[in-house]
Amino acid sequence: MAAKNTICLWFDGTAAEAAQFYAATFPDSAVGATFLAPGDYPDGHEGDVLLVEFTVCGIPCVGLNGGPMFTPNESFSFQIATDDQAETDRLWDAIVSNGGQESACGWCKDRWGVSWQITPRALVDALHDPDPAASKRAYEAMMEMTKIDIAIIEAARRGA
Repeated sequence: MAAKNTICLWFDGTAAEAAQFYAATFPDSAVGATFLAPGDYPDGHEGDVLLVEFTVCGIPCVGLNGGPMFTPNESFSFQIATDDQAETDRLWDAIVSNGGQESACGWCKDRWGVSWQITPRALVDALHDPDPAASKRAYEAMMEMTKIDIAIIEAARRGA
């Protein structure tokens, strides 16, 4: 673990599977070292996968197979900036179609309960528009969406 700060995500025996999915789905992501438990622990046995190091979009993470007592919730999420609708669709669809679920305003949850904000840069630009009316229109359009539709956001921003 070379990074000064690493995000630790708690899993119930599926850390390696999640890490592999993240590495296959997100750019600049990879699975690193896997550590096996040197002895039995409350929710596992000696030789089970205990920790998996991985990166998500360049952010160092570790998956801990700690058991069922703690589960992810929406108070933590990865926010992934996308450059266009194709990238937005690809990432959203990968998460949702792999046992995840849609939420509101660009949020979705993967099959392990980890929340993701798939956020087009065009949305952020629209929300920071110097014209308060344009920003408000984009915001109101976003509030009606699950997956963000850039064309609708841009049309709302223009007042179309």
